[in-house]
This record gives sequence, structure tokens and C-alpha cells, in this order.
Amino acid sequence: MFAKTNFRWKSYISMPLSLVIQKKNNLIHEAMSRGFVKEGDQEEIPMVPPRAYLPEGATNYVTQVGMDELLAEKEKLINEKEHLNKANENEKRIALNHINAKLYLLNNRIDTAIIVPLDEQPQNEIRFGARVTLKIEESKRIKTFQIVGVDEADVSKGKISFVSPLANELIDKKIGDKVVLKRPKKDIVYEIMDIAYA
Repeated sequence: MFAKTNFRWKSYISMPLSLVIQKKNNLIHEAMSRGFVKEGDQEEIPMVPPRAYLPEGATNYVTQVGMDELLAEKEKLINEKEHLNKANENEKRIALNHINAKLYLLNNRIDTAIIVPLDEQPQNEIRFGARVTLKIEESKRIKTFQIVGVDEADVSKGKISFVSPLANELIDKKIGDKVVLKRPKKDIVYEIMDIAYA
């Protein structure tokens, strides 16, 4: 299973920012119009931030860790919903609508998620879930990144989304290969030092 991931995000990497923002806004408005908002409440509802961007038509791949995090987030929201303590009935209704909107978007991510078994990935190639050690050619600095789902991605934790430009360049590469990340001022050349799926 998943011997070779069918990645199709290259056409989305160069998508205009305005189109990305438009797609995000459409997702918000769709969530807000699903029936959990009472008529006349729209102006009172706080805006719900969209989920991390996933290109239209792209498969929602996740690691097991990523799925566990989504389920934990859902449990936290449900608990928050069940223990709402608002004296003002109007404030309580708005808070409930806010949580319901977040749950709607979250449930969509959970329902569409495809868990990728990392032990079934080709261990000598970079695919989804790989933890990749890279050496920056110019500075010789070493960096390690894991390629994960869009919701799990967090650069501060060394996790990058599989739709990111760097992940796009790394896919299918092996130890010793070099990749070039195009940057506005100066391109960055990385050499692949190690690949792991632990």
C-alpha cells in the first residue's frame, strides 16, 4: 500500500495568492451557511480562521500522529462546547455557533483524512512521512524536516507540509541527491544526508 504516493500538487505551488485567499474565504462562508447559525445571527459571529490550506482536489494525507492530533482537537472542542458557561444567553449562542463552525471544518478534515503507514513507504526514498536530514550547501548547516499533512505541519517543530515547495522538490529523491529551493533573492541548495521513517 502506498508504495509510491500519487502527488499532484506541483500545479498548485504556483497558484496566485489571491486565488488561495479566495478559496480559504469560500471555505469559511460555506461553513457558516450550513444551518448551525440562526437567522439574524450572522453579524454577531466571530470569524473562524480557515484550516491549513489544502489544494482543491489534493488527497488529505496524514500521519498517524497527525490523525491523533486532529481527534484530540475535536475532543477538546466538544468538551469546550459541553461546558460553556455564559450568563448571557446571546453570548452563549454566539460562542456555540463559533465552536460549531470550527467543528464543521475540523470534521471535514477528519472525514477526508487518509492515514499513510510509514513502515510501508520505500525506506531509501523520500515520500510522505519521511524525516529528511539536509545539509545547506552554502553554510554547511544541517536541518531535519519531516514531511507531514497540512494540519500537522509546524516548521518550529521541524515538520513541513507535503504541499510546500521544499517537500515538492524532495519527493522521490535519495541520499546524496541535491535539490534546489527557488527563492526570490537567492536559491538554496540542499544535499540529502539521511532519510528515516521512525
